[in-house]
Amino acid sequence: MKTTTIWKTGKAFDSFKDGAKIEIDGSEGFNPKALLLSGLAACSGIDVVEILEKMRVPFADLKIEVQTEQTTEPPKVFKDIHINYIITTAEENSQKVKKAIDLSLDKYCGVSAMLSKNSKIDYTITIKSESE
Repeated sequence: MKTTTIWKTGKAFDSFKDGAKIEIDGSEGFNPKALLLSGLAACSGIDVVEILEKMRVPFADLKIEVQTEQTTEPPKVFKDIHINYIITTAEENSQKVKKAIDLSLDKYCGVSAMLSKNSKIDYTITIKSESE
């Protein structure tokens, strides 16, 4: 894997990978640490979707909220990380959703594996019914 990141001005950069571009800004928008949290959400989300599809668990929506605080002293690393998986599916699928998340966070998600070396990662699951 290779990325190329180019300084634009101030604290703003453009980062490229395989023709795709993201904007990173230390002042506003997505800063590097917010991208790391989004990377954790997407990494785990991809796993969860693939696992649920293999389990043939029907679901309509999946939203992943990741929240943390940082230490006060530089390098200001993440403290504990909390993930809330909000998924629209039938309540009887809750154990399968939990299993998919556990497999993601404990076995498949490389971002989770890296971050968990410094920060405790825990999660909650919010099941929404189709009618909500």
